Amino acid sequence: MQTRPLGRTGWEVSSIGFGCWGLSAELWRDTSPEAARHALQLALESGITFVDTALIYGRGESERMVGEVVRELRARDTVLVATKVPPQDGRWPPDPAIPLERVFSAEHVTRSVEQSLRHLRAEAIGIAQLHVWLDHWLDGSYWPALRGCMERLIHDGKVLHWGISVNDHAPGTALRVLDEPVIETIQTIYNIFDRTAQAELFPRAAERNVGVIARCPFDEGALTGSIGPASHFPPGDFRSRYFRDNRPAEVAARVDKLRPLISDEAGTLPELALRFALSPPEVSTVIPGMRRIEHVRANLAAARGRPLTPALLEQLAEHAWDKNWYEWTEPKGSPPRK
Repeated sequence: MQTRPLGRTGWEVSSIGFGCWGLSAELWRDTSPEAARHALQLALESGITFVDTALIYGRGESERMVGEVVRELRARDTVLVATKVPPQDGRWPPDPAIPLERVFSAEHVTRSVEQSLRHLRAEAIGIAQLHVWLDHWLDGSYWPALRGCMERLIHDGKVLHWGISVNDHAPGTALRVLDEPVIETIQTIYNIFDRTAQAELFPRAAERNVGVIARCPFDEGALTGSIGPASHFPPGDFRSRYFRDNRPAEVAARVDKLRPLISDEAGTLPELALRFALSPPEVSTVIPGMRRIEHVRANLAAARGRPLTPALLEQLAEHAWDKNWYEWTEPKGSPPRK
């Protein structure tokens, strides 16, 4: 497994990490806890050393499973576990009119960290990430109090590093925060369809030596080639909303235009998508979801390949797609998309 430095954290992490949103099967109904556990076990046994979860995934079920598997494999010293503090008001993405103290109060952040530690049965969280962010919060009067809380949790040994998980398709909402020394990692969507993070976020992260965690390399399955006009997902499955109406046909049409680029350099569409996400030197690790062991094996095989050539990357630039299918009305407190 290739490794890369995670910014200035001092950690070297596997270039492929493990995204844990689907572990609980709460919003991904095509798996089971047993299959997900086996996938996580195989991933860690095969050299994956970065795991990304969140307090709200499965209402804690994802964190508990990660903690159990890490303990069973005695991998606490080799696997870096990242989790996320949810917004106190339950809004994804955040409402710009709501002040920082109502989204991430010091009390809420501290309670969330302590709850995650109980789920993980760990003494410290490797990386605690704020699950949403807006840069204008830095200008408010509450940021120094929140920053002090984050620094205190580091001092107390409960958190090793802090990061930000960027809002869906909005990397511009988390640029100035990279100037804050307490923020050492940034997580953002990056895939063939959405490479907006490359314009400003990646260069700024490189200048500040902030580790970049790239999520959604397969655009929730669109870039695996498995979505078509006849695709159907059960009620309650996240994809029944993401791929609603005529969207499966739109995806299939876009993917058909990508298929001629599959070649000896990248032999399958998922390999092409994953290696695209791994190609920028600023990316520390890519975190695809892996709900079954066949996902783990395929992703590990793709990770052995080199970054895509400049010629192929130039061809892929024509396939950028300006969309945001995460936008919909949800009741307060609904589980996040990512």
